[in-house]
Amino acid sequence: MRTTREVASRVSIRVTQGDAVFAAPLRRRALGASAALLLVGGAIGASSVRSAASVSPKVKSHVLLVGTFHGVKGGYATIQSAVNAAKPGDWILVAPGDYHETDDLTSPPKSYAQAGFGAVLITTPRLHLRGMSRSGVIVDGTRPGAPACSSNPSDQEYGNVVGGSPVGRNGIVVFKANDVYVENLTVCNFLSGSQGSGNGVWWNGGDATGKIGLTGYWGSYLTATSTFFATESAAATYGIFSSNAAGPASWNQIYANNQNDSGIYVGACKQVCNVTISHAWMEYNALGYSGTNSGGAIVITHSQFDNNQDGLDTNTAISGDPTAPQNGACPKGGISKITHTHSCWVLMDSFIHDNNNANAPESGSAGLGPTGTGMTLSGGRNDTILHDTFANNGAWGILFVPYPDSGTPVDGQSCKGSSGHVFGNLGCILDPQNDALVGNTFTHDGFFGNPTNSDFGELTLSRHLTDCFSKNHAPDGSYPTNLATAEKSCTGKMVNGNATTTGASLYAQVLCDTRIDTSQCTPGSHYPPRGTVVMHPVPALPSMPNPCKGAPPNPWCKAGSPI
Repeated sequence: MRTTREVASRVSIRVTQGDAVFAAPLRRRALGASAALLLVGGAIGASSVRSAASVSPKVKSHVLLVGTFHGVKGGYATIQSAVNAAKPGDWILVAPGDYHETDDLTSPPKSYAQAGFGAVLITTPRLHLRGMSRSGVIVDGTRPGAPACSSNPSDQEYGNVVGGSPVGRNGIVVFKANDVYVENLTVCNFLSGSQGSGNGVWWNGGDATGKIGLTGYWGSYLTATSTFFATESAAATYGIFSSNAAGPASWNQIYANNQNDSGIYVGACKQVCNVTISHAWMEYNALGYSGTNSGGAIVITHSQFDNNQDGLDTNTAISGDPTAPQNGACPKGGISKITHTHSCWVLMDSFIHDNNNANAPESGSAGLGPTGTGMTLSGGRNDTILHDTFANNGAWGILFVPYPDSGTPVDGQSCKGSSGHVFGNLGCILDPQNDALVGNTFTHDGFFGNPTNSDFGELTLSRHLTDCFSKNHAPDGSYPTNLATAEKSCTGKMVNGNATTTGASLYAQVLCDTRIDTSQCTPGSHYPPRGTVVMHPVPALPSMPNPCKGAPPNPWCKAGSPI
């Protein structure tokens, strides 16, 4: 959850929003054929996913080769040297190898204000950067000479020192460059520091500028991980990340783990996000997905979020990436072809399970995600959760809750201007409203057994538009218990908040689980206590079936296939 230029600790009720599911084997409870069906099928996009050739310029594209592939040596020894030589529309193919790239160390930016620095820095538009093997091409944040993705403390690199503190590192940064593809590779061990850092692959349109500085981005078959943890202040933060960037955009077949904020993040896109996320697998993070104020057309489909502290979170914050509130309404009053309503933010056909991890890295407001929750929709509006399976989440399958924001507003945002309300000492309150939970399946959620733990819950503090809950299979019920009948349809009706009436117990339990106010924990309440951080290895993941597909003729590709 991104609430300032750096992730800040702040009193706030967090919410996790959904992502999509990757075809991974179940490691726990068998869920039957209905859940298995979620792991297959094609993605329905928020944007038109373009082929690689469709954004290439009319002039001839060239292929730059990095490393040695099957005995054929390329013209470049480092990825950055090829990036520096490339022109718009060119392709860069990278042979398997452990690449300790150092552009951020040897060519630091004059100013770190917009976080335009990375081990590999791309500022040329329409490039295609593609590895020849997803697991074999590693962009490695550890020191040169260290074993690949080493967890040895002495092998870690914390970046240049500015003002007495290491600035941290980013992996691959696409900085203000439109329509750049990054595909079929792994990034590891890029640690955070005093500047905007700790990110694996980042499409960055100008961090903290409040403006869109990049249009069009494309990622597939990407892995982001870290093997090293010492402190939260120097941990890996975001795995796959876009900010200040507008669509059309697509992420497909992506994986991230061991991040102390979120595996994937979409934000600062000013309600023109227009991104499809499909076949994502996010696990062992504080949050699987996070998106502060990110709205308009976002579709997360056929994805999996498991073993995070909180599976997904979409939230509103006037102290975070603009523009608040988080609003999934279709741009220009349009109608979604998926929902057939005005809601274009959709989490669908995904598998959200076993998000009970109290041993994941966690930092700042991301650490306040309620442990044991499949998804938290925090202050979001006009969002749809459709045909997903929520399973084995101990506290709640999904929570609809307000986002109490006591932080300092940024970029001219205000509580009143975001339709929020000042609520006691909680600051600016933005309730969830006009969100739809439709046709989802819940299995063995709420098993922690605390008061209000259930398949789904709704907490609101102020007058708001109703949410709606219909056609869900929820054997463990809801809290309040009458949601499926009292709020069956999104009618546009204004209702009062329930925090002092039917939702009073839920209010206390959320404060208890998030550790915002443990005095609210009722006798006998129990949630997993915060434990020692445990880092997990990357599982076997599919590589791009044909890394030569779409690339212009080159010595590594014969008749459109690898030599």
